Amino acid sequence: MLAPGTPSRVDALPRISDVAVGVKRGSDELSMYNSPNSGVSSISDGASNGSDSKKLRVEEAPPSRVLHIRKLPNEASETEVIALGLPFGKVTNILTLKGKNQAFLEMGTEEAAITMVNYYTTVNPHIRNVPVFIQYSNHKELKTDAGNQRTQAVLQAVSAVQSGGSPSSDVQEALAAASSPVLRIIIDNMFYPVTLDVLQQIFSKFGTVMKIITFTKNNQFQALLQFSDPVNAQQAKLALDGQNIYNSCCTLRIDFSKLVNLNVKYNNDKSRDYTRPELPAGDGQPNLDSAVAAFSKDSNSLLGALNPLSAAAAAAAAAGRVALAGQAGSSGVLLVSNLNEEMVAPQSLFTLFGVYGDVQRVKILYNKKDSALIQMSDANQAQLAMSHLNGQKMYGKIIRVTLSKHQTVALPRDGLDDQGLTKDFANSPLHRFKKPGSKNFQNIFPPSSTLHLSNVPQDVAEEDLRLLFSNAGGTVKAFKFFQDRKMALIQTSTVEEAIQALIDLHNYNMGGNQHLRVSFSKSTI
Repeated sequence: MLAPGTPSRVDALPRISDVAVGVKRGSDELSMYNSPNSGVSSISDGASNGSDSKKLRVEEAPPSRVLHIRKLPNEASETEVIALGLPFGKVTNILTLKGKNQAFLEMGTEEAAITMVNYYTTVNPHIRNVPVFIQYSNHKELKTDAGNQRTQAVLQAVSAVQSGGSPSSDVQEALAAASSPVLRIIIDNMFYPVTLDVLQQIFSKFGTVMKIITFTKNNQFQALLQFSDPVNAQQAKLALDGQNIYNSCCTLRIDFSKLVNLNVKYNNDKSRDYTRPELPAGDGQPNLDSAVAAFSKDSNSLLGALNPLSAAAAAAAAAGRVALAGQAGSSGVLLVSNLNEEMVAPQSLFTLFGVYGDVQRVKILYNKKDSALIQMSDANQAQLAMSHLNGQKMYGKIIRVTLSKHQTVALPRDGLDDQGLTKDFANSPLHRFKKPGSKNFQNIFPPSSTLHLSNVPQDVAEEDLRLLFSNAGGTVKAFKFFQDRKMALIQTSTVEEAIQALIDLHNYNMGGNQHLRVSFSKSTI
């Protein structure tokens, strides 16, 4: 379960008001006093458990290299608090107030603290899936007693790691979670397939992804992902932990692995070393021992067999169905230009763009008939259609697809004849993705010269289908029935011919009220 306040989408960024950044509450007029029990100088901010129950005067706090962190979970460790600051520079001191669920973190420079605060205005910081609140402190430095050996050990480890040194083994273990470049990723509520390529697309936004291994444990899809730098791993964990890849499902649960390096032996759809493209694919599906033998010591990471999840969803998700930070509020409306205005019609655009999402409305512009607005069901579908169809040839012209500034496509006013240039498809029975969990989600591919045919009547022969597609203006180069003869692959000479055939023949009535289903295939014949 997501903690209260956790965004449910990767693109659902927190409102600025949800993160107490750059605001100084009167309760943080702190007093310093020595605590004989703790062995460190304690700071009291006058608030109870970091709550905002006292309505106090709020005033701007000037930037400071000391940051006040509130509403920490009870079990939060010093290492986890330090980890919030690691991506932004040297951490020079920390003070935790266990009873108040608060901490104070001192950065090496004021610039580092400002960078950290600015970052957390757009990415809500979490510790153990609980949102925490960060603001500047009125104090310019933390004065703590050096007698607190645990705190000093953790800080020494931070300094050693950030300086490129090697801290002692016990200190290194205390900091391992904050310094590993390897993330362990678990996918909860995996309603749609998630593949290695999907993960690479998401996590590469935060740095160079070097290696990925995917596997299953306890019937749960998991992955180990190695960045080139521990800082990138920390940033990715902060931004993505608890977020969803797709709407309301495929939730990322991210922790640091005890491993510091992944040893990948095969490049295939289960494991990948991006630094060694020459690696073999392996004979068939590599088993756990052969693919990841080096990790048998890590009992928490690599138990169970590799799961041969289909890579069919990779192109879809990697190309744009993944909703990442920065796409928030983006439009579900596309602007398509350089159309062949003599040939194009709302129905043909509905059919082609419907391969990548459920088209709601299409409007060919009255004064610029080589351009059209297409409204998809949501922004993710629009991104997906744009990434696959921009630059493709339709009716002999290379079309351009961009996101529109419009949020919806308006229908013509009642009684106004727009010459059939606008059409509402909201209730169309031909939407491919209306049913949650439909297999269509797993079979989204870029336009290709090979088409997948389904719902073929039993009495239709290969020659019938060859003739049908030849009459659509294409050259049939190859054909193959599936074993049950209800499905087939047909290959045309060019991608443009395949696009044209899909537009003309998807939903074609084959007789007996059986309508042919046509989509792009990743296969070749």
